[in-house]
Amino acid sequence: MRIKVKKMKITKSSKAGTLESNDILIMVSPNDCGNSLELDSIVKLQFGDHIEKLILNKLKEMQVENVFIKAQDKGALDYTIISRVETAIKRAI
Repeated sequence: MRIKVKKMKITKSSKAGTLESNDILIMVSPNDCGNSLELDSIVKLQFGDHIEKLILNKLKEMQVENVFIKAQDKGALDYTIISRVETAIKRAI
């Protein structure tokens, strides 16, 4: 038996998080051409690839398509990044 999973569709812009130290501000909006990510981080040289991977993996896990994400990181830990992405996506649906 095959279970059909419905993909999540972003219908409006939303955000989650702050620009405080050790946090991340995630802003999401609908996008016509797949998933797109813009990252601005104080630790981009050291951890930029890891942060991008965390965000894109969360989108894949939530089965979100056609979304633009702008992330402004101030040194957030992994669990904070993941929870902010999930919150912003759920607010945008």
